[in-house]
Amino acid sequence: MNAAQPETAQRASAADWLAVAAGTLGAMMAMLDISIVNSALPIIQGEIGASGTEGTWIATSFIVAEIVIIPLAGWLQRLLGLRNFLIIATIGFVLFSMICGMAQTLPVMIGGRIGQGITGGALIPTAMTIIATRLPRHQQPVGNSLFGATAILGPIMGPVLGGWLTENWSWHYAFFLNLPVGVALLLLLFVALPHERARLDLIGEADWLGVFGLILGLGGLTVVLEEGEREQWFESSTIIWLTITAVAGFAMLLAGQMRSERPVIRLRLLLDRQFGAVFIMAMMIGMVIYGTSYVIPQFLTAIAHYNALQSGQIVLLSGIPMVLMMPFMPWAIRTVPIHLSVLVGLALLILSTYIETSLTSASTGADFVDSQLMRGVGTICVMMFLNQAAIRSVPTSLAADASGLYNAARNLGGSFALAGIAVMQDQRLWLHSRRMEENLAANGLGLQNYVDMQAQALGGHEAAYRMIEQGIYTQALTMTYIDLFWMLIIAILCTAPLVFFLRPLPQHAAPVGAH
Repeated sequence: MNAAQPETAQRASAADWLAVAAGTLGAMMAMLDISIVNSALPIIQGEIGASGTEGTWIATSFIVAEIVIIPLAGWLQRLLGLRNFLIIATIGFVLFSMICGMAQTLPVMIGGRIGQGITGGALIPTAMTIIATRLPRHQQPVGNSLFGATAILGPIMGPVLGGWLTENWSWHYAFFLNLPVGVALLLLLFVALPHERARLDLIGEADWLGVFGLILGLGGLTVVLEEGEREQWFESSTIIWLTITAVAGFAMLLAGQMRSERPVIRLRLLLDRQFGAVFIMAMMIGMVIYGTSYVIPQFLTAIAHYNALQSGQIVLLSGIPMVLMMPFMPWAIRTVPIHLSVLVGLALLILSTYIETSLTSASTGADFVDSQLMRGVGTICVMMFLNQAAIRSVPTSLAADASGLYNAARNLGGSFALAGIAVMQDQRLWLHSRRMEENLAANGLGLQNYVDMQAQALGGHEAAYRMIEQGIYTQALTMTYIDLFWMLIIAILCTAPLVFFLRPLPQHAAPVGAH
């Protein structure tokens, strides 16, 4: 207890808090750009001459590049020094954003998005690293709350902001917005972070087998997950070769773990009971955040005929309780037992998703209000405590590695969710449609009378058949979205027992020593 007193008395300086603000601003900028183009995608595709399938790479290329770079951020930070690394990443992110905003062809747009993903992905885990290294233990809950806000609000604010800019200005401003934000971030970095000499000697000592293995493994896996359903999975030679590439990459990564004294990323951290549990639950939270922010707008657009901005506003509802609760989260992290908060949060996530399983083809955005507000409370109860648990699971010297793994887990969870949604959406839509068609007796007197009545009202039997076909499709699509919500419920239930692997956080601000 006495050993803890000096750390308890220590307080972060103004420069430390400016550094935390810089890290948080950079993470927010990168998080927003994951989804800011989603609502404007149809318009962007039309203007740069891309088909629907080609246009999906505008979003996919960013995610693939980001997932690959996030785990490498810790090693790059040690190589270049934290400030140099963040300055290079910020300048690169702004430049690639300008390229995207001025792009007139698909290859230029995809190239810009890959650059955005690489440089933006570098900004995300460094925010947690700054919190772990610049703030004393008893003030880290405040920093974690700030970072948690960016991780949660970024993906759900992106579609709304992108939709508003597209509706009122132009889709180009979804990218140009990063210029003033990037300039502000650079000023903060020069003021708040000390210069560190680059350690270029680490290049020769690097675990290059692990570096290339990580790039091939995560890159291949992410593309397979994102594009598998569209390419008919293993009926496509492209997916087969990407799968082989991913497997070979992960084999190289594991070989690097065993051969190198300083592997590019320390997968051994996953063997820690708490950090392993946090990693898996972070994947689940990524599934919930990215899954619902995809499914809900899709439902509202297809069933309720909402535009991009209207559906984005419904998604944003979950951010309201997050903003309201954020000031109280540092107190809650220090006071509320982690098991209680995470269990309550998971229960709210399950209940909010269960409410959405009662949707009908007549449902509108109003039917999502209660569930979205409840989901916001549940997400913040889980996410804030997992952020803190991730940092406290490892020594400060390994904070960058832990942050890279933790943030990669959340984005991987999003990729798994989107891949699962794509598979289920196609299969369940076909299944529900066929079942309804089988229950319609073509020679049944009741059906024939109904068709005749509709034909008289609509001006012909062809119009009546089209109306019935559309009705079947709408009902089948509604049932498919309900199945997707059940899928998320099952995912949450499967990870809930991991709560009991979490160690209690220190109560009443008493710091804990790193293990």
